Amino acid sequence: MTGAGPAGDEVGDRATEPAPDREPSMFDREMVLEQLGGWRGMVDATLPTVAFVVANGIGGLRVGIWAAILAALVVFLLRMVRRETIQQAVSGLFAVGVAVAIASASGQARDYFVLGIVRSLAVGVVLLGSIPFRWPLVGVAAEFLAPSHVGSLAGHTLRRGRVRPEEGGSGTPDGETGQSGADPEPERHWRDDPRLLRAYTWLTVLWAASFFLRAGVQWVYYLADEVELLGTFSVVLGLPLTAVVLAVTLWVVARLHRHRTQPDA
Repeated sequence: MTGAGPAGDEVGDRATEPAPDREPSMFDREMVLEQLGGWRGMVDATLPTVAFVVANGIGGLRVGIWAAILAALVVFLLRMVRRETIQQAVSGLFAVGVAVAIASASGQARDYFVLGIVRSLAVGVVLLGSIPFRWPLVGVAAEFLAPSHVGSLAGHTLRRGRVRPEEGGSGTPDGETGQSGADPEPERHWRDDPRLLRAYTWLTVLWAASFFLRAGVQWVYYLADEVELLGTFSVVLGLPLTAVVLAVTLWVVARLHRHRTQPDA
């Protein structure tokens, strides 16, 4: 038996009411940093290199190797104790293991940095290589970590800075006929937005340049067999340079997101 009366009418009215608009989530710098491992994770990544350079200068290659391994293990254990994500620590431990293996096999302290030089060159090439295909990797990463809602949310459309769930045949009801109008056209994918594509392209170039700079400077001191300077610039062009480039990236991306979520005039 179906319900009738005011209560039934009220339930029916609520069932036919359109879902309330939802504000799109704004760009969150802290969330992005957390996904990247945070500032602490970036500092942790430099500790084995610092330990290697200092210990190598004091006690030679073998002492430097054990110091780097010990520092990587300490970082790994501290993350476990703090119950933080250990993915970055595991990858760092693996990288240190490969670096010390190369240095141990060659007997040259400078070879500890070979992996880092090759990795920086490879990352720079991949970043630049993504640009001609109109898939700048900084844009791919930014839209994955914090979508700007430009074609990024499946099953949603954007209209005047609002996100509406798409439902079959749903639209804005006509006040006179009571019939639903046509759904608004979906916004373009971020790659089809010239402003977003241009900004992400230049940010990708910026990141590629930072990796090439790091590899180039390290290569100069590698050829000169200046282990202390090689290690120093490995650290200086690591966290500090990355922090500057990351700060510029977050600032630009935040401005892009504000631009995309502004309501139409």
